[in-house]
Amino acid sequence: MSDNSSNGKMVELSSLENGIYLLKINRPEVLNALSQSVIAAIDTHIETLKSIADLRALIVTGEGPKSFVAGADISAMKAMTSEEAAQFCRYGQTVFSKLEALSCPVIAAVNGFCLGGGFELALACDYIFASENAKFGLPEVSLGLIPGFGGTQRLSRNLGISYAKYLITTGHMVSADELLGRGLVIQVVPQDKLMATCLDVAKTIAKKGPQAIKAAKQAIQEGFNKSLDKGLKLEEDYFAYLFSNQESKEGMSAFLEKRTAKF
Repeated sequence: MSDNSSNGKMVELSSLENGIYLLKINRPEVLNALSQSVIAAIDTHIETLKSIADLRALIVTGEGPKSFVAGADISAMKAMTSEEAAQFCRYGQTVFSKLEALSCPVIAAVNGFCLGGGFELALACDYIFASENAKFGLPEVSLGLIPGFGGTQRLSRNLGISYAKYLITTGHMVSADELLGRGLVIQVVPQDKLMATCLDVAKTIAKKGPQAIKAAKQAIQEGFNKSLDKGLKLEEDYFAYLFSNQESKEGMSAFLEKRTAKF
């Protein structure tokens, strides 16, 4: 379940427990920078995850204490033509959108630098937990570029258009505490507690009804850019659908019988 190349196992997918999986960018020597090969490996692993029937939660992280992902591989980008840049941009956007569309909750465990494409990767996850040393930013304008893997779109949707414009046009790095205060980061924890904290959240998710979790995520994502009326109809459809399977019957029976549901 890993990408084998001259750089070694650049991206690793591993099973932790009870349908919980870990996707790790493993290039600490270059602060886990994204390259075409790394993005391709992420794509391959997402396709694997889509085929896993018992998938309950995914944790995404970077190897080592210094960096989640510190952007893209600039040395590889420097020689790109406009056409090659467009293809690279499209591919990154496509892969990150696939990650966002996974049926299970995706948790970003952000350690250290989370810059450029790394911040865009975290934004494609459902929520972010960060270590105390985490630093976030989209510094592309310092290179004469703009974010290309969804940053201009997802950041504004998560933090509002004004703050997104500020971060992108200044290229400033901000702390995990700053984004905690703005609601983008869920919790800031000591570095040595980060993975345990994310695993505890994943375990909580894994104990809930898997079809309900999937429906909740889909209802929220699909309804986000719809009118309230259309969003409410979407919620009704998913709510009603869940009454057609055994999961909801087990959940409600367990509640009435004062026992733990077996999903």
